[in-house]
Amino acid sequence: MPELGVNIDHVATLRQARRTYEPDPVAAAILAELGGADAITIHLREDRRHIQDRDLRILRETVAVKLNLELAVAPEIVGIACQTKPDQATIVPERREEVTTEGGLDVVTHRAATEQAVQKLKAAGIEVSLFLDPDPRQIDVAARLEVTAVELHTGKYALAKGKAREKELAAVIAAGKQIVQAGMRLHAGHGLNYQNVCPVARIDQMFELNIGHAIISRAVFVGLERAVREMKNLLTPDS
Repeated sequence: MPELGVNIDHVATLRQARRTYEPDPVAAAILAELGGADAITIHLREDRRHIQDRDLRILRETVAVKLNLELAVAPEIVGIACQTKPDQATIVPERREEVTTEGGLDVVTHRAATEQAVQKLKAAGIEVSLFLDPDPRQIDVAARLEVTAVELHTGKYALAKGKAREKELAAVIAAGKQIVQAGMRLHAGHGLNYQNVCPVARIDQMFELNIGHAIISRAVFVGLERAVREMKNLLTPDS
């Protein structure tokens, strides 16, 4: 049964729409934990479009489960991570004009910058995960960087239908085998929801799934604690 990381960025997005104090992602983290979340995931972006520095500081002090910080390789953000010391740092690509992360990190092209960030985070005692497309070349570089985990970008799988979805799932499965054989933990995320998560959750040695938008969307109608619990129930082997 993979662990469930609940991404609460969208709670902060709603707050920032009015530049006010509510809804508070700190409160969201508490409810997510009550619903069974194994980790709380947040992304501190360079433009601070949702999660703020204050959120990270308070969540580090209050989250009782694993705190997973998504971040770009920007020196300022890496420095904040090293000071705050989340349990896990997941390095992701970041573009100002994107609505959400659009694909995996290109560590083949940006190996030097990625390696520098990885070394700094590891020196601070933080486990490091890389958010990658299911591409053998990218996974090979990740293994050479000796990171703890690779989180596979499941966006193409989530958007595909029929035979195309089966093809994308096969690519994720193959990449997962490569990750595990290289001695890294297998994580996955992006676009996963209540309808498509089960095949990914059943992949051999899947360790962690990070899901945000679907859970927060469901929470609008049923509440966050129940929305998390419903997703958690889908991840159980007999569901």
